Amino acid sequence: MLHTAVAYTIGKGVVDSGFITLPIIFGALCGAVAWGYFTWYFGLPSSSTHALIGGMIGVSLFANHGNLEILHWSGIGKVLLFMIISPVCGLLAGMTLMTILGWLVRPFAHFDSNRLLKRIQVGSAMFMSYSHGMNDAQNAMGIITIALLSAGVMTEFQVPLWVRIASAIAMGLGTSVGGWRIIKTMGQKISRLEPIDGCAAETSAGTVITISSLFGAPISTTHVISTAIVGAVGARGLRQVNWYVVRSIITAWLLTFPGAAVCGIICYLLTVLFL
Repeated sequence: MLHTAVAYTIGKGVVDSGFITLPIIFGALCGAVAWGYFTWYFGLPSSSTHALIGGMIGVSLFANHGNLEILHWSGIGKVLLFMIISPVCGLLAGMTLMTILGWLVRPFAHFDSNRLLKRIQVGSAMFMSYSHGMNDAQNAMGIITIALLSAGVMTEFQVPLWVRIASAIAMGLGTSVGGWRIIKTMGQKISRLEPIDGCAAETSAGTVITISSLFGAPISTTHVISTAIVGAVGARGLRQVNWYVVRSIITAWLLTFPGAAVCGIICYLLTVLFL
């Protein structure tokens, strides 16, 4: 509700909007959703942001016969740059904040510090949710707005209020209904988190995501919170991290762009053939 810079990047900064049609948008969305369900089934927290961008680029290039001129390379460069630096920042921030919190609670008994940090974690979780909406929710906002432009409903790129509200409701419902597999991976499989780990990871990731959003960079909040968790837990000792799960998550990250692009192209072809 408070920021739309990422929506503008998604809608106008990656692919030239003049070459985007409704079948391309539909194919890219279906491809991103298909890839998201595939990784969700295995409990892997892949990036919906990168799935959507990969689907848009893949389907747009396929539909326009591989014409690279339709791509905005400055926008793609921004996405790739923040894709690399944001997880690194999340890792370092999580490790740093965990170290600071560890020193602060050292004089107190474990039970007392846990009870306090459980209350504080409500605030850090709210901050993380706010930053999540400031970045990930913008993906849907950008796509819906560009669809309205392509259909001739709007004449300029301006995110309507109802689009913001609809995106917020959809994100909340999706998280509450289907997020448990991912929640289990993030909260238990990487490492069994304590309140201090959650505070450090959520605050660190929320800060990195908010700063990236102010620059209009559509980053993966999944990447950032995952590396922030690894950093926070790793500050207590690298053996505390389940590196097998981390490798699986990284594999899903690397496959997201091409996987979503292929899924999107298949969905686009089915759309053109049957509609």
